[in-house]
Amino acid sequence: MNRYPNQTRILVATDCIIFGFDGEELKLLLIKRHFEPEIGKWSLMGGFLKEEEDLEAGAKRILNDLTGLSNIYVEQLGAFGKVDRDPAERTLSVAFFALINIHDHDQEAVRAHNAHWISLKNKPALIFDHDDMVSLALEHLRYNAALHPIGFELLPEAFTIPQLQKLYEAIYDMQLDRRNFSRKILSTGLLIDTGSKNMSAPTKKAIMYCLDKEKYQRKFYAFWNFMPGQGK
Repeated sequence: MNRYPNQTRILVATDCIIFGFDGEELKLLLIKRHFEPEIGKWSLMGGFLKEEEDLEAGAKRILNDLTGLSNIYVEQLGAFGKVDRDPAERTLSVAFFALINIHDHDQEAVRAHNAHWISLKNKPALIFDHDDMVSLALEHLRYNAALHPIGFELLPEAFTIPQLQKLYEAIYDMQLDRRNFSRKILSTGLLIDTGSKNMSAPTKKAIMYCLDKEKYQRKFYAFWNFMPGQGK
C-alpha cells in the first residue's frame, strides 16, 4: 500500500569511481555509453538501486558485474542530487569509490561493458556530474591514503618498496624522498619480508614484501602518517 500518495517518486542510482594502479599510473575504469542519454560519451559505471538492496549492496553488485571481483575495498563517498543532473529523469545518485588490483579483474567482463582503464592524467570529460564525483573521490583517496593503509588495496600480493613508493607518487602526483618513504613504511610493521627478491628488476633486485593482513585489519584506522608533513 502506498502510504505517501502525494509524494514524488525519485530514482536512486549508485555510481562507482574505480581506481586501479598499473605500476606506473593511477587509472580510472570508465565506460563508453551505448545508450541514451549521452550515448557515445564517457561515464562512470553505475546503475539503479533495486528495491531489496541497501546502498552498499547495490554498489558491490555493480562492481562485481563489471570486474568479476567480490572482495573489493569500497567506500561511500556522498550523494549527488541536483535537480537537473540527469536529463532523462529526476535521479539521486549515491557515489562510491573502489580500489582494486588492476591485474585481478575479469577482462572479459570489462570488455563486455565497453569499459577501459584510462590514466587519471588523461581523463576525458564525463557525463552529468561524474567529473565532480571523480574529483571528490581523488581528494578523499589522497586524504585517507596519507593516514590509513588503503593504498595496499591497489597492489599485487607481493611488491617492493619502490613499487609502493611509485603508487604513492601516482596518488599524490609528486616525487617522494626514497629514504624517508622507506623509513616510514617499514616503521609501521605492516610489511612481511617474503624472503624473495624482484628478479624482473633491471638493476638492483629489491626485496619483495607482502602485507601483514591480520595487522592491517586490526589496526586499519590507526594513524600511520605515511606521507611527508603528516607527522614524525
